Amino acid sequence: MGVRRMNTIGFIGSGNMAEALIRGIIAAGVYAPQDIYLSDIRAERLQELAGRYGVVIRDTNRAVVEHAETVVLSVKPQVMMDALQSIRDMPTTGRLFISIAAGVKVAKIAAALGEVPIIRVMPNTPALVGEGASALFANEKAEALLPKALSIFSAVGKAVVVEEEGLIDAVTAVSGSGPAYFFLLMEAMVDAGIGLGLAPEVAKDLVLQTAKGAGLLAVEADKNGESPAVLRRKVTSPHGTTEAALKIFAGRGFPQLVAEALTAARDRSRELSA
Repeated sequence: MGVRRMNTIGFIGSGNMAEALIRGIIAAGVYAPQDIYLSDIRAERLQELAGRYGVVIRDTNRAVVEHAETVVLSVKPQVMMDALQSIRDMPTTGRLFISIAAGVKVAKIAAALGEVPIIRVMPNTPALVGEGASALFANEKAEALLPKALSIFSAVGKAVVVEEEGLIDAVTAVSGSGPAYFFLLMEAMVDAGIGLGLAPEVAKDLVLQTAKGAGLLAVEADKNGESPAVLRRKVTSPHGTTEAALKIFAGRGFPQLVAEALTAARDRSRELSA
């Protein structure tokens, strides 16, 4: 069996989210490349990431677990059971297991690996550009290890902790699926801008920059205790253009529509993880 160094991490699965995490933890100095182990069924993908980041690749999932103090289960949900089966009889003492597979409950992982420290995480796709939102739930054995997991996911954005596993379904509705809601609004705004006579490239550039600027402004304002609602009121002059647009949104039940949409996403998340 391989010698496991302290402060090592392994990834079983090397998809986009695994790469985002690898890039983030190296850039933040959380782990050194030589302390990051990686396995995947795609040999060419492993070679690609080894060449890009200097991480250590292994032929099997078992070889990753042998070397890693923290093991990130970064496979697709439909192959999670196969991944767990491949490592189920290995020594687990002193190891933390982190799952980023949507819909896979802690109990399912524990059924395969035993009562080990497990942290379930719902990240989102902006982690690919270092601006993700991740929520973490730890089982009792992993609660003391939350700071370590938070350091990993804070390297690719904002990371928070939820106290109940059931809240991961709400997180999925809010931030897991959330980027798509903003993309939908951006898409509609671009189309509307073109309909108002703007050139497609101009409409796209204006919408993308407006979305980026609004998000950055909201984050900065939050530091001063100013909520999005406060910012909205600040930019809405009485009887002005913004008010005219917001009246249409309100009249069509926009807040209720958003609430219904997120509830549907939450309910679907519950069904998928049942």
